Amino acid sequence: MSELIQLLPKAELHMHIEGSLEPELMFKLAKRNGIELPYASIDELKALYNFNNLQEFLDIYYQGCSVLQTEQDFYDLAWAYLEKAKQDHVVHTEIFYDPQSHTDRGIPFETAINGLYRAFDDGQQQLGISFHIIACFLRHLPEQDALDLYPKILKHQDKILGIGLDSSEMGHPPEKYQQVFAQARKDGFKVVAHAGEEGPADYVKQAIDLLQVDRIDHGNRCLDDDILTAQIAKADLALTVCPLSNLKLKVVKSLQEHPIKLMLRKGLMATINSDDPAYFGGYINENFLQLAEAVNLSDSDIITLIENSFKASFLPKSIIDIHLQTLHSI
Repeated sequence: MSELIQLLPKAELHMHIEGSLEPELMFKLAKRNGIELPYASIDELKALYNFNNLQEFLDIYYQGCSVLQTEQDFYDLAWAYLEKAKQDHVVHTEIFYDPQSHTDRGIPFETAINGLYRAFDDGQQQLGISFHIIACFLRHLPEQDALDLYPKILKHQDKILGIGLDSSEMGHPPEKYQQVFAQARKDGFKVVAHAGEEGPADYVKQAIDLLQVDRIDHGNRCLDDDILTAQIAKADLALTVCPLSNLKLKVVKSLQEHPIKLMLRKGLMATINSDDPAYFGGYINENFLQLAEAVNLSDSDIITLIENSFKASFLPKSIIDIHLQTLHSI
């Protein structure tokens, strides 16, 4: 099983680049930039990765962002992820980043996007990993903040393929962000949204009906609504599922209770991803491995999940077909 997971090429569609900031790199960048972290050591920081909910994680996540100051910092962050992605045989990645996490603390928009794009462009040339970048709005902030930021995203549409919606889900339904998503669709961006992780099935429905998303990030709670689940399956609307994140944030009580096999049985285009791997205990292969053991995934299940990752990507169909051919030739 582990050999199969390691062997097969795969796409990752739900990974927050700031959430790949390993403690060792966090401390290195803090030292480089003269920033004093509120943790005495790497071990003390790791000991805090015992989250009871999404907000507890986000508090530490945003603290970690403070060490990202220069274009080189963002480059180093992305390159560290790419090296791990290469080890896990990721051949295509569609990563999230949160511009407001940086602009709101005085980091110019261009600093982050230029550093990230340069690293991923180098990764494509040197490591053979193609990529897309999705800029996410922080849903706990007013939609007007997103609208104010949007012109900068549009200016860099050559580097940014899509927009998304993340951060604290409860109390911040997708309906609050209709205006900025409508504008993004009009301008040709792909659109995605976190929905149904902690929030109810209705948030998933809003993301589909009101934001008209091209893909649903997480989506677990859609299973609470049979009609909605059938609608998603019929539309081939993909879910970017994150098992270790679900476990760490107590979306599921145990991996043995994870609904991935139910998703597949109901015909949902589920995919496996790492979300915030530095905080949640593993990159994409570790998510596959632990989930496979916990719910007894078959080889066929694993291949289906990887097939879905390519089908759900925003790659051109001709490139998707090449990846699927490669997958089935192994």
